[in-house]
Amino acid sequence: MTMRIAKLMARSGACSRREAEKLIKQGRVIVNGEVVVSPAFNVEGDEKITIDGERLSRVEQTRLWLYHKPAGLVTSHKDEKGRATVFDHLPASLPRVISVGRLDLNSEGLLLLTNNGALSRKLELPENGWSRRYKVRVYGNVRSDKLADLQKGVVVDGVSYGPVKAEIESRQGANSWLSVTLTEGKNREIRKLMKFTGLEVSRLIRLSYGPFQLGRLKKGEVKEVPQKVLKEQLGSKFEL
Repeated sequence: MTMRIAKLMARSGACSRREAEKLIKQGRVIVNGEVVVSPAFNVEGDEKITIDGERLSRVEQTRLWLYHKPAGLVTSHKDEKGRATVFDHLPASLPRVISVGRLDLNSEGLLLLTNNGALSRKLELPENGWSRRYKVRVYGNVRSDKLADLQKGVVVDGVSYGPVKAEIESRQGANSWLSVTLTEGKNREIRKLMKFTGLEVSRLIRLSYGPFQLGRLKKGEVKEVPQKVLKEQLGSKFEL
């Protein structure tokens, strides 16, 4: 069965489909000695395919891991500023993986990793309706009416944000812990929304992503989702 080259690259875990299309357009992908110029180029999967001279791994069974990202790591395979990345700190036993979305440098908690780039992209889409739950420590005067406004959706600096549920869990002086749930996950969404309500985020921990939970996973620890659970949670919606 044939497959578009960009899809195969993503499926192999080399990169996301969007990144694959960029690499192809830059002339960095070669199939059987010929430079590929279109992401729509079809392959069977048994060709010799290289990216920047490195041979593409064969497509393997889709796998998913839960990772407890510590603060201070960049969610990127390479960082322009030379900072430590998530992928520098993963166990050597893991195959090449990519993340499902990102957590910024100072955020911590649950990060999903997969060897299937196409699946990664699908799991990021807001239309899946998957909620992402966070525990957020903020500094400042927490106003319930301001938090309630977030549930209606707001526009901040020209960017529209969908409904976000934010509730107070505890207070200690000028510091409070909030429980925040959202479905979009736009770039630095929670930090920007908290600033909009007059609060400064001092700690941000992701507790869950869809049906997957951080649980008791220790910082830096990786745990694979069993195939049975993966099929139960994703099989009916996604191509595994």
